[in-house]
This record gives sequence, C-alpha cells and structure tokens, in this order.
Amino acid sequence: MKGFIPKPIISYTVNLLFILIIIGFIMSSFVDNVIFLVAVFIILFVLISILFNRLYMEYIRPINKASETIEEIIKGNYQARFHATNNQTLGLLSDNINRLARDLTDFSLQEQIQSEQLSTLVDNTESGLVLLDEKGYIHLVNPKFISLFGKTEKDYIGSLYYSVLNNEVLQQTIQNVFLYEKKIKKTFKHYIGIEKLYLEISGAPIINERNLLKGAVLVLHDITELKKLEDMRKDFVANVSHELRTPITSIKGFSETLLDGNMQDTEALKEFLQIIYNESYRLQLLIEDLLALSRLEGDNYQLVLNKLDARKLIADIIPALHYKAEQRGIKVDLDIEATEIKADKERISQVIINLLDNAINYTAEEGHVAIKIFETEQHVCISVSDTGIGISEKELPRVFERFYRVDKARTRDSGGTGLGLAIVKHIVEVHHGDIEIDSEINKGTTITVYLPK
Repeated sequence: MKGFIPKPIISYTVNLLFILIIIGFIMSSFVDNVIFLVAVFIILFVLISILFNRLYMEYIRPINKASETIEEIIKGNYQARFHATNNQTLGLLSDNINRLARDLTDFSLQEQIQSEQLSTLVDNTESGLVLLDEKGYIHLVNPKFISLFGKTEKDYIGSLYYSVLNNEVLQQTIQNVFLYEKKIKKTFKHYIGIEKLYLEISGAPIINERNLLKGAVLVLHDITELKKLEDMRKDFVANVSHELRTPITSIKGFSETLLDGNMQDTEALKEFLQIIYNESYRLQLLIEDLLALSRLEGDNYQLVLNKLDARKLIADIIPALHYKAEQRGIKVDLDIEATEIKADKERISQVIINLLDNAINYTAEEGHVAIKIFETEQHVCISVSDTGIGISEKELPRVFERFYRVDKARTRDSGGTGLGLAIVKHIVEVHHGDIEIDSEINKGTTITVYLPK
C-alpha cells in the first residue's frame, strides 16, 4: 500500500495537466512574447505543484500512514492507531483499522489470560503431566513430573521420550498408546531415594478431526496415601477378625465342653464359666472400643467442651486405677500444676484412664508411674510416665495404630484390646491437640498430651 494513489485522483490530475499544457501551446501560437510564455508556464508549474501538494497531504501521506499502522499491527503492536478526519473515505478506513487493532488487543488479552490460567493449572496440579507429539518428541512436562523423576524442564523439552524417560513403565505406556491408539492405565512402584511411592499412570492418544494421531498425553497420580489406606483397611479387617475369633473360639470351646457332660464337676464348671465370662467381657470391651473409634471418626462428632478442675478430674479417676496399681506394688505419683482444663470431660477422662492403665500394665512390680498436669504458654499438658518395659525406636511410629501391641502376650493377659492408644490419639485430634511419645527399652515411657488453652 505504500505510495498508493487512488485511480480516480490520478486520472483527474493527468487530465487537468493535459488540459493546462494544451492551453499553454494554444496561447503560444497566438502570442510571440517569450516572457509571457515563460510566465504562463511558471503559473502552470505552480498550479500543478499546489495540486500535487494537496494530493499528497490529503491522500498519499494518510494512506502511507495507514500502511505503516497496519505493518505495526502485523508485527504485534496492537496499540498502533491511525487517525484521518479530513476525508470521508479515509475516515472510514481509519475507523476500520482502529477497530481491527482494538479487536486484536482484546483477543490477545483473552488469549494471554487463558494461557496464564492454563499454565497455572498445569504448574500447580498435583498430577504429573507429559505431552508428546506424533513423532515421540516431548513438548511439555510440569513441575510435579520433574519432582517425581528429577532433571530439569530443558532436559525433557524437544527430546525423544525414550532418550530421557528411563522408567520402563513410562516407555511401555507411551508405546502402547501410539500402537493401539487407546487409553492405557497402569500402577507401578517408584522410588525417590529410599522413599517408595505408588503411582498410577494414564496415557491417552490425541486424535484430530480427521481421526489422525497427533500425539499423546500422560497423567501420573500419586496414589501412595490411597495405597496406605487400603493396606490399613486390610490390616484392620484382619486384626478385627483375629481379635473377635479368639474370645469367640474360647467361649464356643468351653461351652461345648460343658454341654458334652462336664457340668457335674463343680470346680470345672466354675472354672469354665469364669473363662467364658472373662472372654465375653473382653469381647464386650473390644466392641465398645470399636464403636468409640467409629464415633470419633464420624464427620458429625461434636465435643462438649467445659472448663474442668484438673484436681477434681484426677481425684475422680485415680481411685479405680490406684487399687490396680497397689495390687502390683506400683507407686503412682501425682503432680498437678495446672488448675483448669478446657475439654470434653468424658473423653479427656478416657484419655487419662487409657494412658494410666497402659502405664500400669507395662510396668513391672514395684515400679513407678507418674502423672503430671502443667501449663505452657499455649497448651495444657497431661504427661504420663512409667518405669516399664519401654518401646523400641523402630516400634514408636506404630504404637498409635489399631491393634498394634508392643507385648502381645502381656496385653492380652491384662485384658487389653489393642485399641487404647488409637482411641487416645483420636480424642486428642478432635480436641485439636497433639500427642508425643518418648521411650527407651527397659527404662520406661513418657506420653504427653498437648491440649490448646
């Protein structure tokens, strides 16, 4: 468009110039005065110059300016504008160019926002993402994928997948997606140092509107927590089955013995009935503890929080456990520094009872058990310590698991269900508190509960 002049204007100018030249020649045939002829041609030259100057100012320069504006827009400068108001035709051209620039600005802004949103989504998703073209070159990897498999983004982008992805499952999944052109899903183990993760990989082909394969996308989900929960569920079912089977087997066995004709032996009858009673009581405790756990884990469980007098609370709990401790020659010390606890009375009483009962059960005769209630700046702390058998460092992380026993024989002999510390932990958590355990083999254990003030 640069230097462009509209055809009507060129035709009009040429015609006018031709007419003026003819007039000049006609006049020269009648006039012999050379000076007059020179003057006429000078006047003609001036008129033509004025005409071209007006033509340049009104048409050529605005059109060149319009051409430059369009070139700027083509380069991506959507802020460029063209203004022409002296001519109706050029004014319409100006409006159209400026409207195009504004529309492109809006489109560019929307595209930028969408690109930023997509980039934010890809970068912050908790799943690993990989995008490949139809030739197997990697075009995108997100930070989650890099955190799982290492290296940097530059190491992956533009490389063939089999040259940078060393994991065999990833390579097989990509090959199967390209080969069969359908979704592929697999689960595999992945190690980051010594940490073991379970990953689920989903591969899907990218098909265009002509039904041609244009690439593939991989999505990797970290299902480690789900795997752990599944394992815990299996362990829980197995443990519950085992714990229920033991007392039920005892009750059934001794009942069958009595029914087979041993009811005349008074001493055996009394002994068997006592065993049946003990096992049924243990079964009752187990079911009550399971129900307690179920209630604590419920979404709609609500605490009844009250301000409790710490000394009165301990005074109500200790007598029942004091007798048990005396029977084993265990000394129980009290150290109550905090005067007030904000908690659910029934639940926090259960915490203290379970902790003291555990301490007594796992402490040898003539041992020592102590409970201390004190305050810090943000918490009221309940600490129960003993001089018992202690817990190994390897077992410490598991003591709050359901049915986990440090000493299985001793726990069963004491009538324990293996759920006491699991219940304690849940009660502390619903109080938005925390619990810590410190122990050493054959030196004792200290469990401290932190309740927010």
